[in-house]
Formats: sequence, structure tokens, C-alpha cells
Amino acid sequence: MTKTHPHTDRILRVVEYIHAHASEDLSLDQLADVAALSRFHWHRVFTAIMGVSPAAMIRSVRMHKATMLLVRSSQPVSGIAKQVGYPNERSFVRAFKEVYDVTPAAFRKRGVTAPMKTNPNGETLMFDVSNRTIDPMTLAALSHRGPYSEGSVAYQKVATIMTTGGHWPNTRGMAGVYYDDPNEVAPENLRSHAGVIWAGGEVPEGLEAVDLAGGDYAVLTFKGPYAGLGQAYDYLFGDWLTESQARLRDSPSFEVYLNDPTTTAPDDLLTEIFMPLAD
Repeated sequence: MTKTHPHTDRILRVVEYIHAHASEDLSLDQLADVAALSRFHWHRVFTAIMGVSPAAMIRSVRMHKATMLLVRSSQPVSGIAKQVGYPNERSFVRAFKEVYDVTPAAFRKRGVTAPMKTNPNGETLMFDVSNRTIDPMTLAALSHRGPYSEGSVAYQKVATIMTTGGHWPNTRGMAGVYYDDPNEVAPENLRSHAGVIWAGGEVPEGLEAVDLAGGDYAVLTFKGPYAGLGQAYDYLFGDWLTESQARLRDSPSFEVYLNDPTTTAPDDLLTEIFMPLAD
């Protein structure tokens, strides 16, 4: 297996810690202790390896958790602010608006999870779904067990291994495999893999190879925050499947992410959902 950067394990500990303690006051000194790195060098090492500062990663994690809570719960904004590490609603609203250009209340109200979108003229726009035949693929991935909305920690850990090992040239984008229906399986028992489409030899140390079958797929292209993906699945497996009369194949669905959430505005994120079809 390909060896990774000597600081990879230290950075992975920090990524996992940020996700697990997003509601707490995370100081640079505290994270330096988690990484077991000198306080004088910690910030520079993390930023050089990850391409973003620790503060930027903390904000990204907190904002992702916030969007999920806004869309998938009825909790008041003040309660969500505390759950994602802000001392009061005012500071949370200010930070959220800087990232999403709308307030948390407006984000919730606009219904980002609606299965159909409406243009300014009031006309209903359906999701874009196409048929595609693909070759088999292999992911270099990490497994995740628990709510799909919490799987972002696995993706960031994979990205850390790719970055510290210089493996990005052997990848063809990030992807995730989702094995269970969240409407049928308890959140704590949901199974998934987060990874990259791998085009090298053996997968890097610390990751596992996950094979994706080739063949025919219905592919839904979703534009917008990841919080809206749940309803996109409902549309694809509901209205579209019923109207198309297509038959499903005994193989898991997966997602391919076409741009980088750390550098792309949430409304401009593009995700392809692959639903396997029988011949």
C-alpha cells in the first residue's frame, strides 16, 4: 500500500475531534493538544496540509450540521445555534448569512428539500434525470455507520489522506455509497462508504477498496446544498421510477460530487445520484 504523510494520523484525529465536538468552544491550543503538535507550528502545519485553516474547517463543519438541523428538524434557531457551537443566536445568524447569503430562518423557509423546484415565473421544474451506462469503478473509501448527515467526517478524513499522501492525481472525483433506506433503518444503523473514485494501483494505506458495478443507471443531477438530497432521492425512487416503468437492479445507489464544497457556494453544488437499473 502507498504510505502517507507522517502527520496524517495527527490531522485525522483533529478532523474527527472537530466533528464530534462542534458544539464546543474549539480553541487552536485545544486542537494542538489533540494533534500532539507544538502550538507554535500547529496552525501552519494544518493549513499547509489541508489547504484551509483550522478556523475555516470548524466553520464548514458547523455550517453543514446547521443546514441539516434546519431542514430536518423543527428546532428553533436559537437551539441550533448552541448545537453548532455559537454562544448566541445573533452570532450564529451572522456567520450563517456570511456563508449562505440568507438567514437560517430564510434557508429553512425556502424549502431546499422540495422534490420540485420553481422558477421565478412560477413554473415547476423537474429534476434532471438521464440514463447512463458506466464501466465498473473502484472507490478508495472509509466506512461510516450512523446518520448520513454525519458522514461528512468520513469524507474529510479521506480528503486528508489524499492530500497528505499526494494521491489526488490518481482520483477522478469524490463519491459515496449508501446501502440503507433512511426511511426504514434507524439512523444509528445506516451504513455508507465515503471515498474517491480511484484510478491508481493499490488504494492508499488506511482506506479500503469498494467496487461499484458497471451497467445501466438512472442519474439525477441535483444542484444545491447537500441538505436537499433526501427529497431528490424521494423523487428519483418515487415519481421518476413510477413514470419510467424502469426496474431496479440489486446493487446500491451512489453519489458523485462534481465540485468542492469548500470552494463552491452551497447553491452551486452539483451532485449526481446513480440509481442502478436492470437490463
